[in-house]
Amino acid sequence: MAPTTETKAQIVNLVREFIRRDVDPVAADYDNRDVYPAELVEKMAAMGLFGITVSEEYGGLGLDYTTFATVFEELSKGWMSLTGVIGTHHVVAYMIESFGTEEQKNRFLSRLATGELRAGLALTEPEAGSDIQNISAVANRDGEEYSLTGNKMFITHGEHGNAFAVLAKTDVNADPPYRGISCFIVEKPTAGLSVAQKLDKLGYRGIDTCELVFDDCRIRSENLVGGQEGRGFRQVMNGLETGRINVAARAVGVATAAFEAAIDYAQRRHTFGVPIAQHQAIQLKLADMATKIEAARLLTYKAAEKKDEGERVDLEAGMAKLFASEMCAEVTLEAMRIYGGYGYIKDYPVERYYRDAPLMIIGEGTNEIQRLIIARRLLEKYRV
Repeated sequence: MAPTTETKAQIVNLVREFIRRDVDPVAADYDNRDVYPAELVEKMAAMGLFGITVSEEYGGLGLDYTTFATVFEELSKGWMSLTGVIGTHHVVAYMIESFGTEEQKNRFLSRLATGELRAGLALTEPEAGSDIQNISAVANRDGEEYSLTGNKMFITHGEHGNAFAVLAKTDVNADPPYRGISCFIVEKPTAGLSVAQKLDKLGYRGIDTCELVFDDCRIRSENLVGGQEGRGFRQVMNGLETGRINVAARAVGVATAAFEAAIDYAQRRHTFGVPIAQHQAIQLKLADMATKIEAARLLTYKAAEKKDEGERVDLEAGMAKLFASEMCAEVTLEAMRIYGGYGYIKDYPVERYYRDAPLMIIGEGTNEIQRLIIARRLLEKYRV
């Protein structure tokens, strides 16, 4: 039975209370020290957040993508880094539930829903970012196993995660190349899989982003998603629609937090004998910030609602991700400007919001790629 509206509201309220009680007091410290928030992650697992969209029959919450987006927005208002723990995790869960064999669903989904498995997505390589067809990782069949060799870069949760959906070429001569790409689930520990380096980032701190090295990594053939080679590209592209919804929601959350901090500060800070909120220059900023946030929120939830209806949403998710992430960068900078010099120091959270904003522009497919996807889909839609 699908969760009721009341149940969904209770879950969102539970997340809000978690942010207020457990996250807000410690987020700045975790972020400044770049420390993995293990205690907070365990609380997220206990709340069921690793199984937000996993079907109830596999132990998940079975929530719709509209509620999923709301949860990501609320988490990001507190500390965006926390969404990294469950972001690509849910992309992997979606891929398994949508494309996996029955055996794979039974073996993985319940463990993903509880957080026993904490998944990441291993697509990007040193020489292949948004151009996924250009990956060089290769998986060669060897009896009942595959031998996987290659490097994956910028992998969120690479150190603390323990299950990864890994793209590799099983047919290096395929034309076009995407037809030769397959997806595998690789669990830790597995011989031949190692973390090469943890990357030091501008923002999105506290959550590890790593390089993973696969050196003759042995993978059981049962871990080939869907049980057939050559379908990995389609599986991942479909899964990334959900990823772009969650990234758009993150951007809305961070921007909302920045706006709320700025409008509060503007009413408390006085210059020339009045609160700066009385100055027209500040009022114009606040009006533009709030309007852009609301527009981004509407785009994000429109994409989520369409996903709930089972429709293709690469156009809508791309638009939401593009607009919301660019908006977030603008709004966080404006919030810093409203704070003036105080916005530039770490005593106030707007400095962190500003550093976190670029992640949404770059992550889950750069905005330059989003524009190409949007344009191609529009040309399909309005074909002459």
